Amino acid sequence: MIVSALVAGVLSSGALAEVKRMTMANPVVYFEIPVADMARAVRFYEAVFETDLERREIDGYEMALFAFGPGAPGATGALAKGDVYVPAKTGPVLYFGVPDIDAVLSRAVAHGGKVLYPKKDVGEFGFVAEFEDSEGNRIGVHTPKN
Repeated sequence: MIVSALVAGVLSSGALAEVKRMTMANPVVYFEIPVADMARAVRFYEAVFETDLERREIDGYEMALFAFGPGAPGATGALAKGDVYVPAKTGPVLYFGVPDIDAVLSRAVAHGGKVLYPKKDVGEFGFVAEFEDSEGNRIGVHTPKN
């Protein structure tokens, strides 16, 4: 129906904008976090986020996969080790949704990370913080307001 309306040219600019917004609602579907030492990084992420990662080799690269829930909102990804993966604090910052930022920051520090941006209230968007992981990457965390 939407395609027919587009072809017929009958969608208003507002309706067209809504169609575009819907198709890009959650544009990121997968991410990779570069690591230098996979065993160390797996220990760090499993402890900080209280989760299990699945270690695999994919296309010749060592990976540790985060959980994936088909049909669930958000993106999934992996820790990735190889010649094309270079940990860095510059570049894109990934934000993980967490129930308790203070607990995550505490676990990050306890496992060798550093707080880079302490917990901050960002108004209606909730709270955010950033830490450096065991590999030197900048990682963000977010929790909504209750």
